[in-house]
Amino acid sequence: MTDTTRDIRPPVGRIPNGDVPNTIERMRAGERRAIASVITELERLSDSAPALLKALNPHLGHSLVLGFTGPPGAGKSTLVNAIIAEMRKDGKTVGVIAVDPSSPISGGAILGDRIRMTAALDDDGVFVRSLASRGYLGGLSPAAVRIIDAMDGAGFDVILLETVGTGQNEIDVAEVADIRVVIAAPGLGDDIQAMKSGLLEIADVIVVNKGDRPGADQTMHQLAGALSIRATMAEKVPVLKTSALNGDGVPELLKTLADIGTRVHAADPVSRRRRRARYLIARAASDIVAERIKVGGPSGLDPLADAVLSGTLSPHEAAKRLFD
Repeated sequence: MTDTTRDIRPPVGRIPNGDVPNTIERMRAGERRAIASVITELERLSDSAPALLKALNPHLGHSLVLGFTGPPGAGKSTLVNAIIAEMRKDGKTVGVIAVDPSSPISGGAILGDRIRMTAALDDDGVFVRSLASRGYLGGLSPAAVRIIDAMDGAGFDVILLETVGTGQNEIDVAEVADIRVVIAAPGLGDDIQAMKSGLLEIADVIVVNKGDRPGADQTMHQLAGALSIRATMAEKVPVLKTSALNGDGVPELLKTLADIGTRVHAADPVSRRRRRARYLIARAASDIVAERIKVGGPSGLDPLADAVLSGTLSPHEAAKRLFD
């Protein structure tokens, strides 16, 4: 009989537990090789990861996490590149997590975002890590949170998180980022309509990029109008216009983000991290349920399915039993 259970043993770590303190010390001193090694172990969730996370814990809560999302074609990577350049002028160190679509064959990332982030080339004050979305419909994989912890522990002032850009379902960034920036562009048509019913609900700032194109002002008015009828809006969300290729509007965007960041940093850093921990727990629970649903046969989901078919159980009751 074929074993249908998944091997959930973590991969063997490349950092022995005895080397963890020294590795964290080197990482905090800015050694890029150490930063890369820690990120790799946390992304893989290897058997070194628990010791690394424990050693990182006293150093967390410093970085401000900015999340960038929006429809494909809005110029997210180009705008992030312009933001990196401006932040470096101010002397800020920047960590970048660029989430690319996963290959349906290998599961890896295409790494296209790195091509457009020229401001990060040969700059020791910037560290870019590409990450596959791993098929998560919310635009992020849980590995993104662990990489945020690694970059936070390394002492980066700001962490920029750029998500895949798959449309209105891409809202996991709301649970992970301290400030959520939704990016649009003129001429996206149906994507703007989709934003109105999804992404706008999570926005702290809205940016209309490619602002030198025809229709940019009209797009700004459309998005501002959609915001005006948001029932849950506690305060006005700024709608800004940028042109990432020539830098127009980028300093104004950074000033807006800095103003919001001041309020965010005034809040309890533990509460910010707790929100990301809740996201990880919810994702883990979702994965467990999905794995159980995949298992058929007498020891899997089939008995519950038969009970639903016979009318002895409702689908809701059957779903609850998945956790028993």
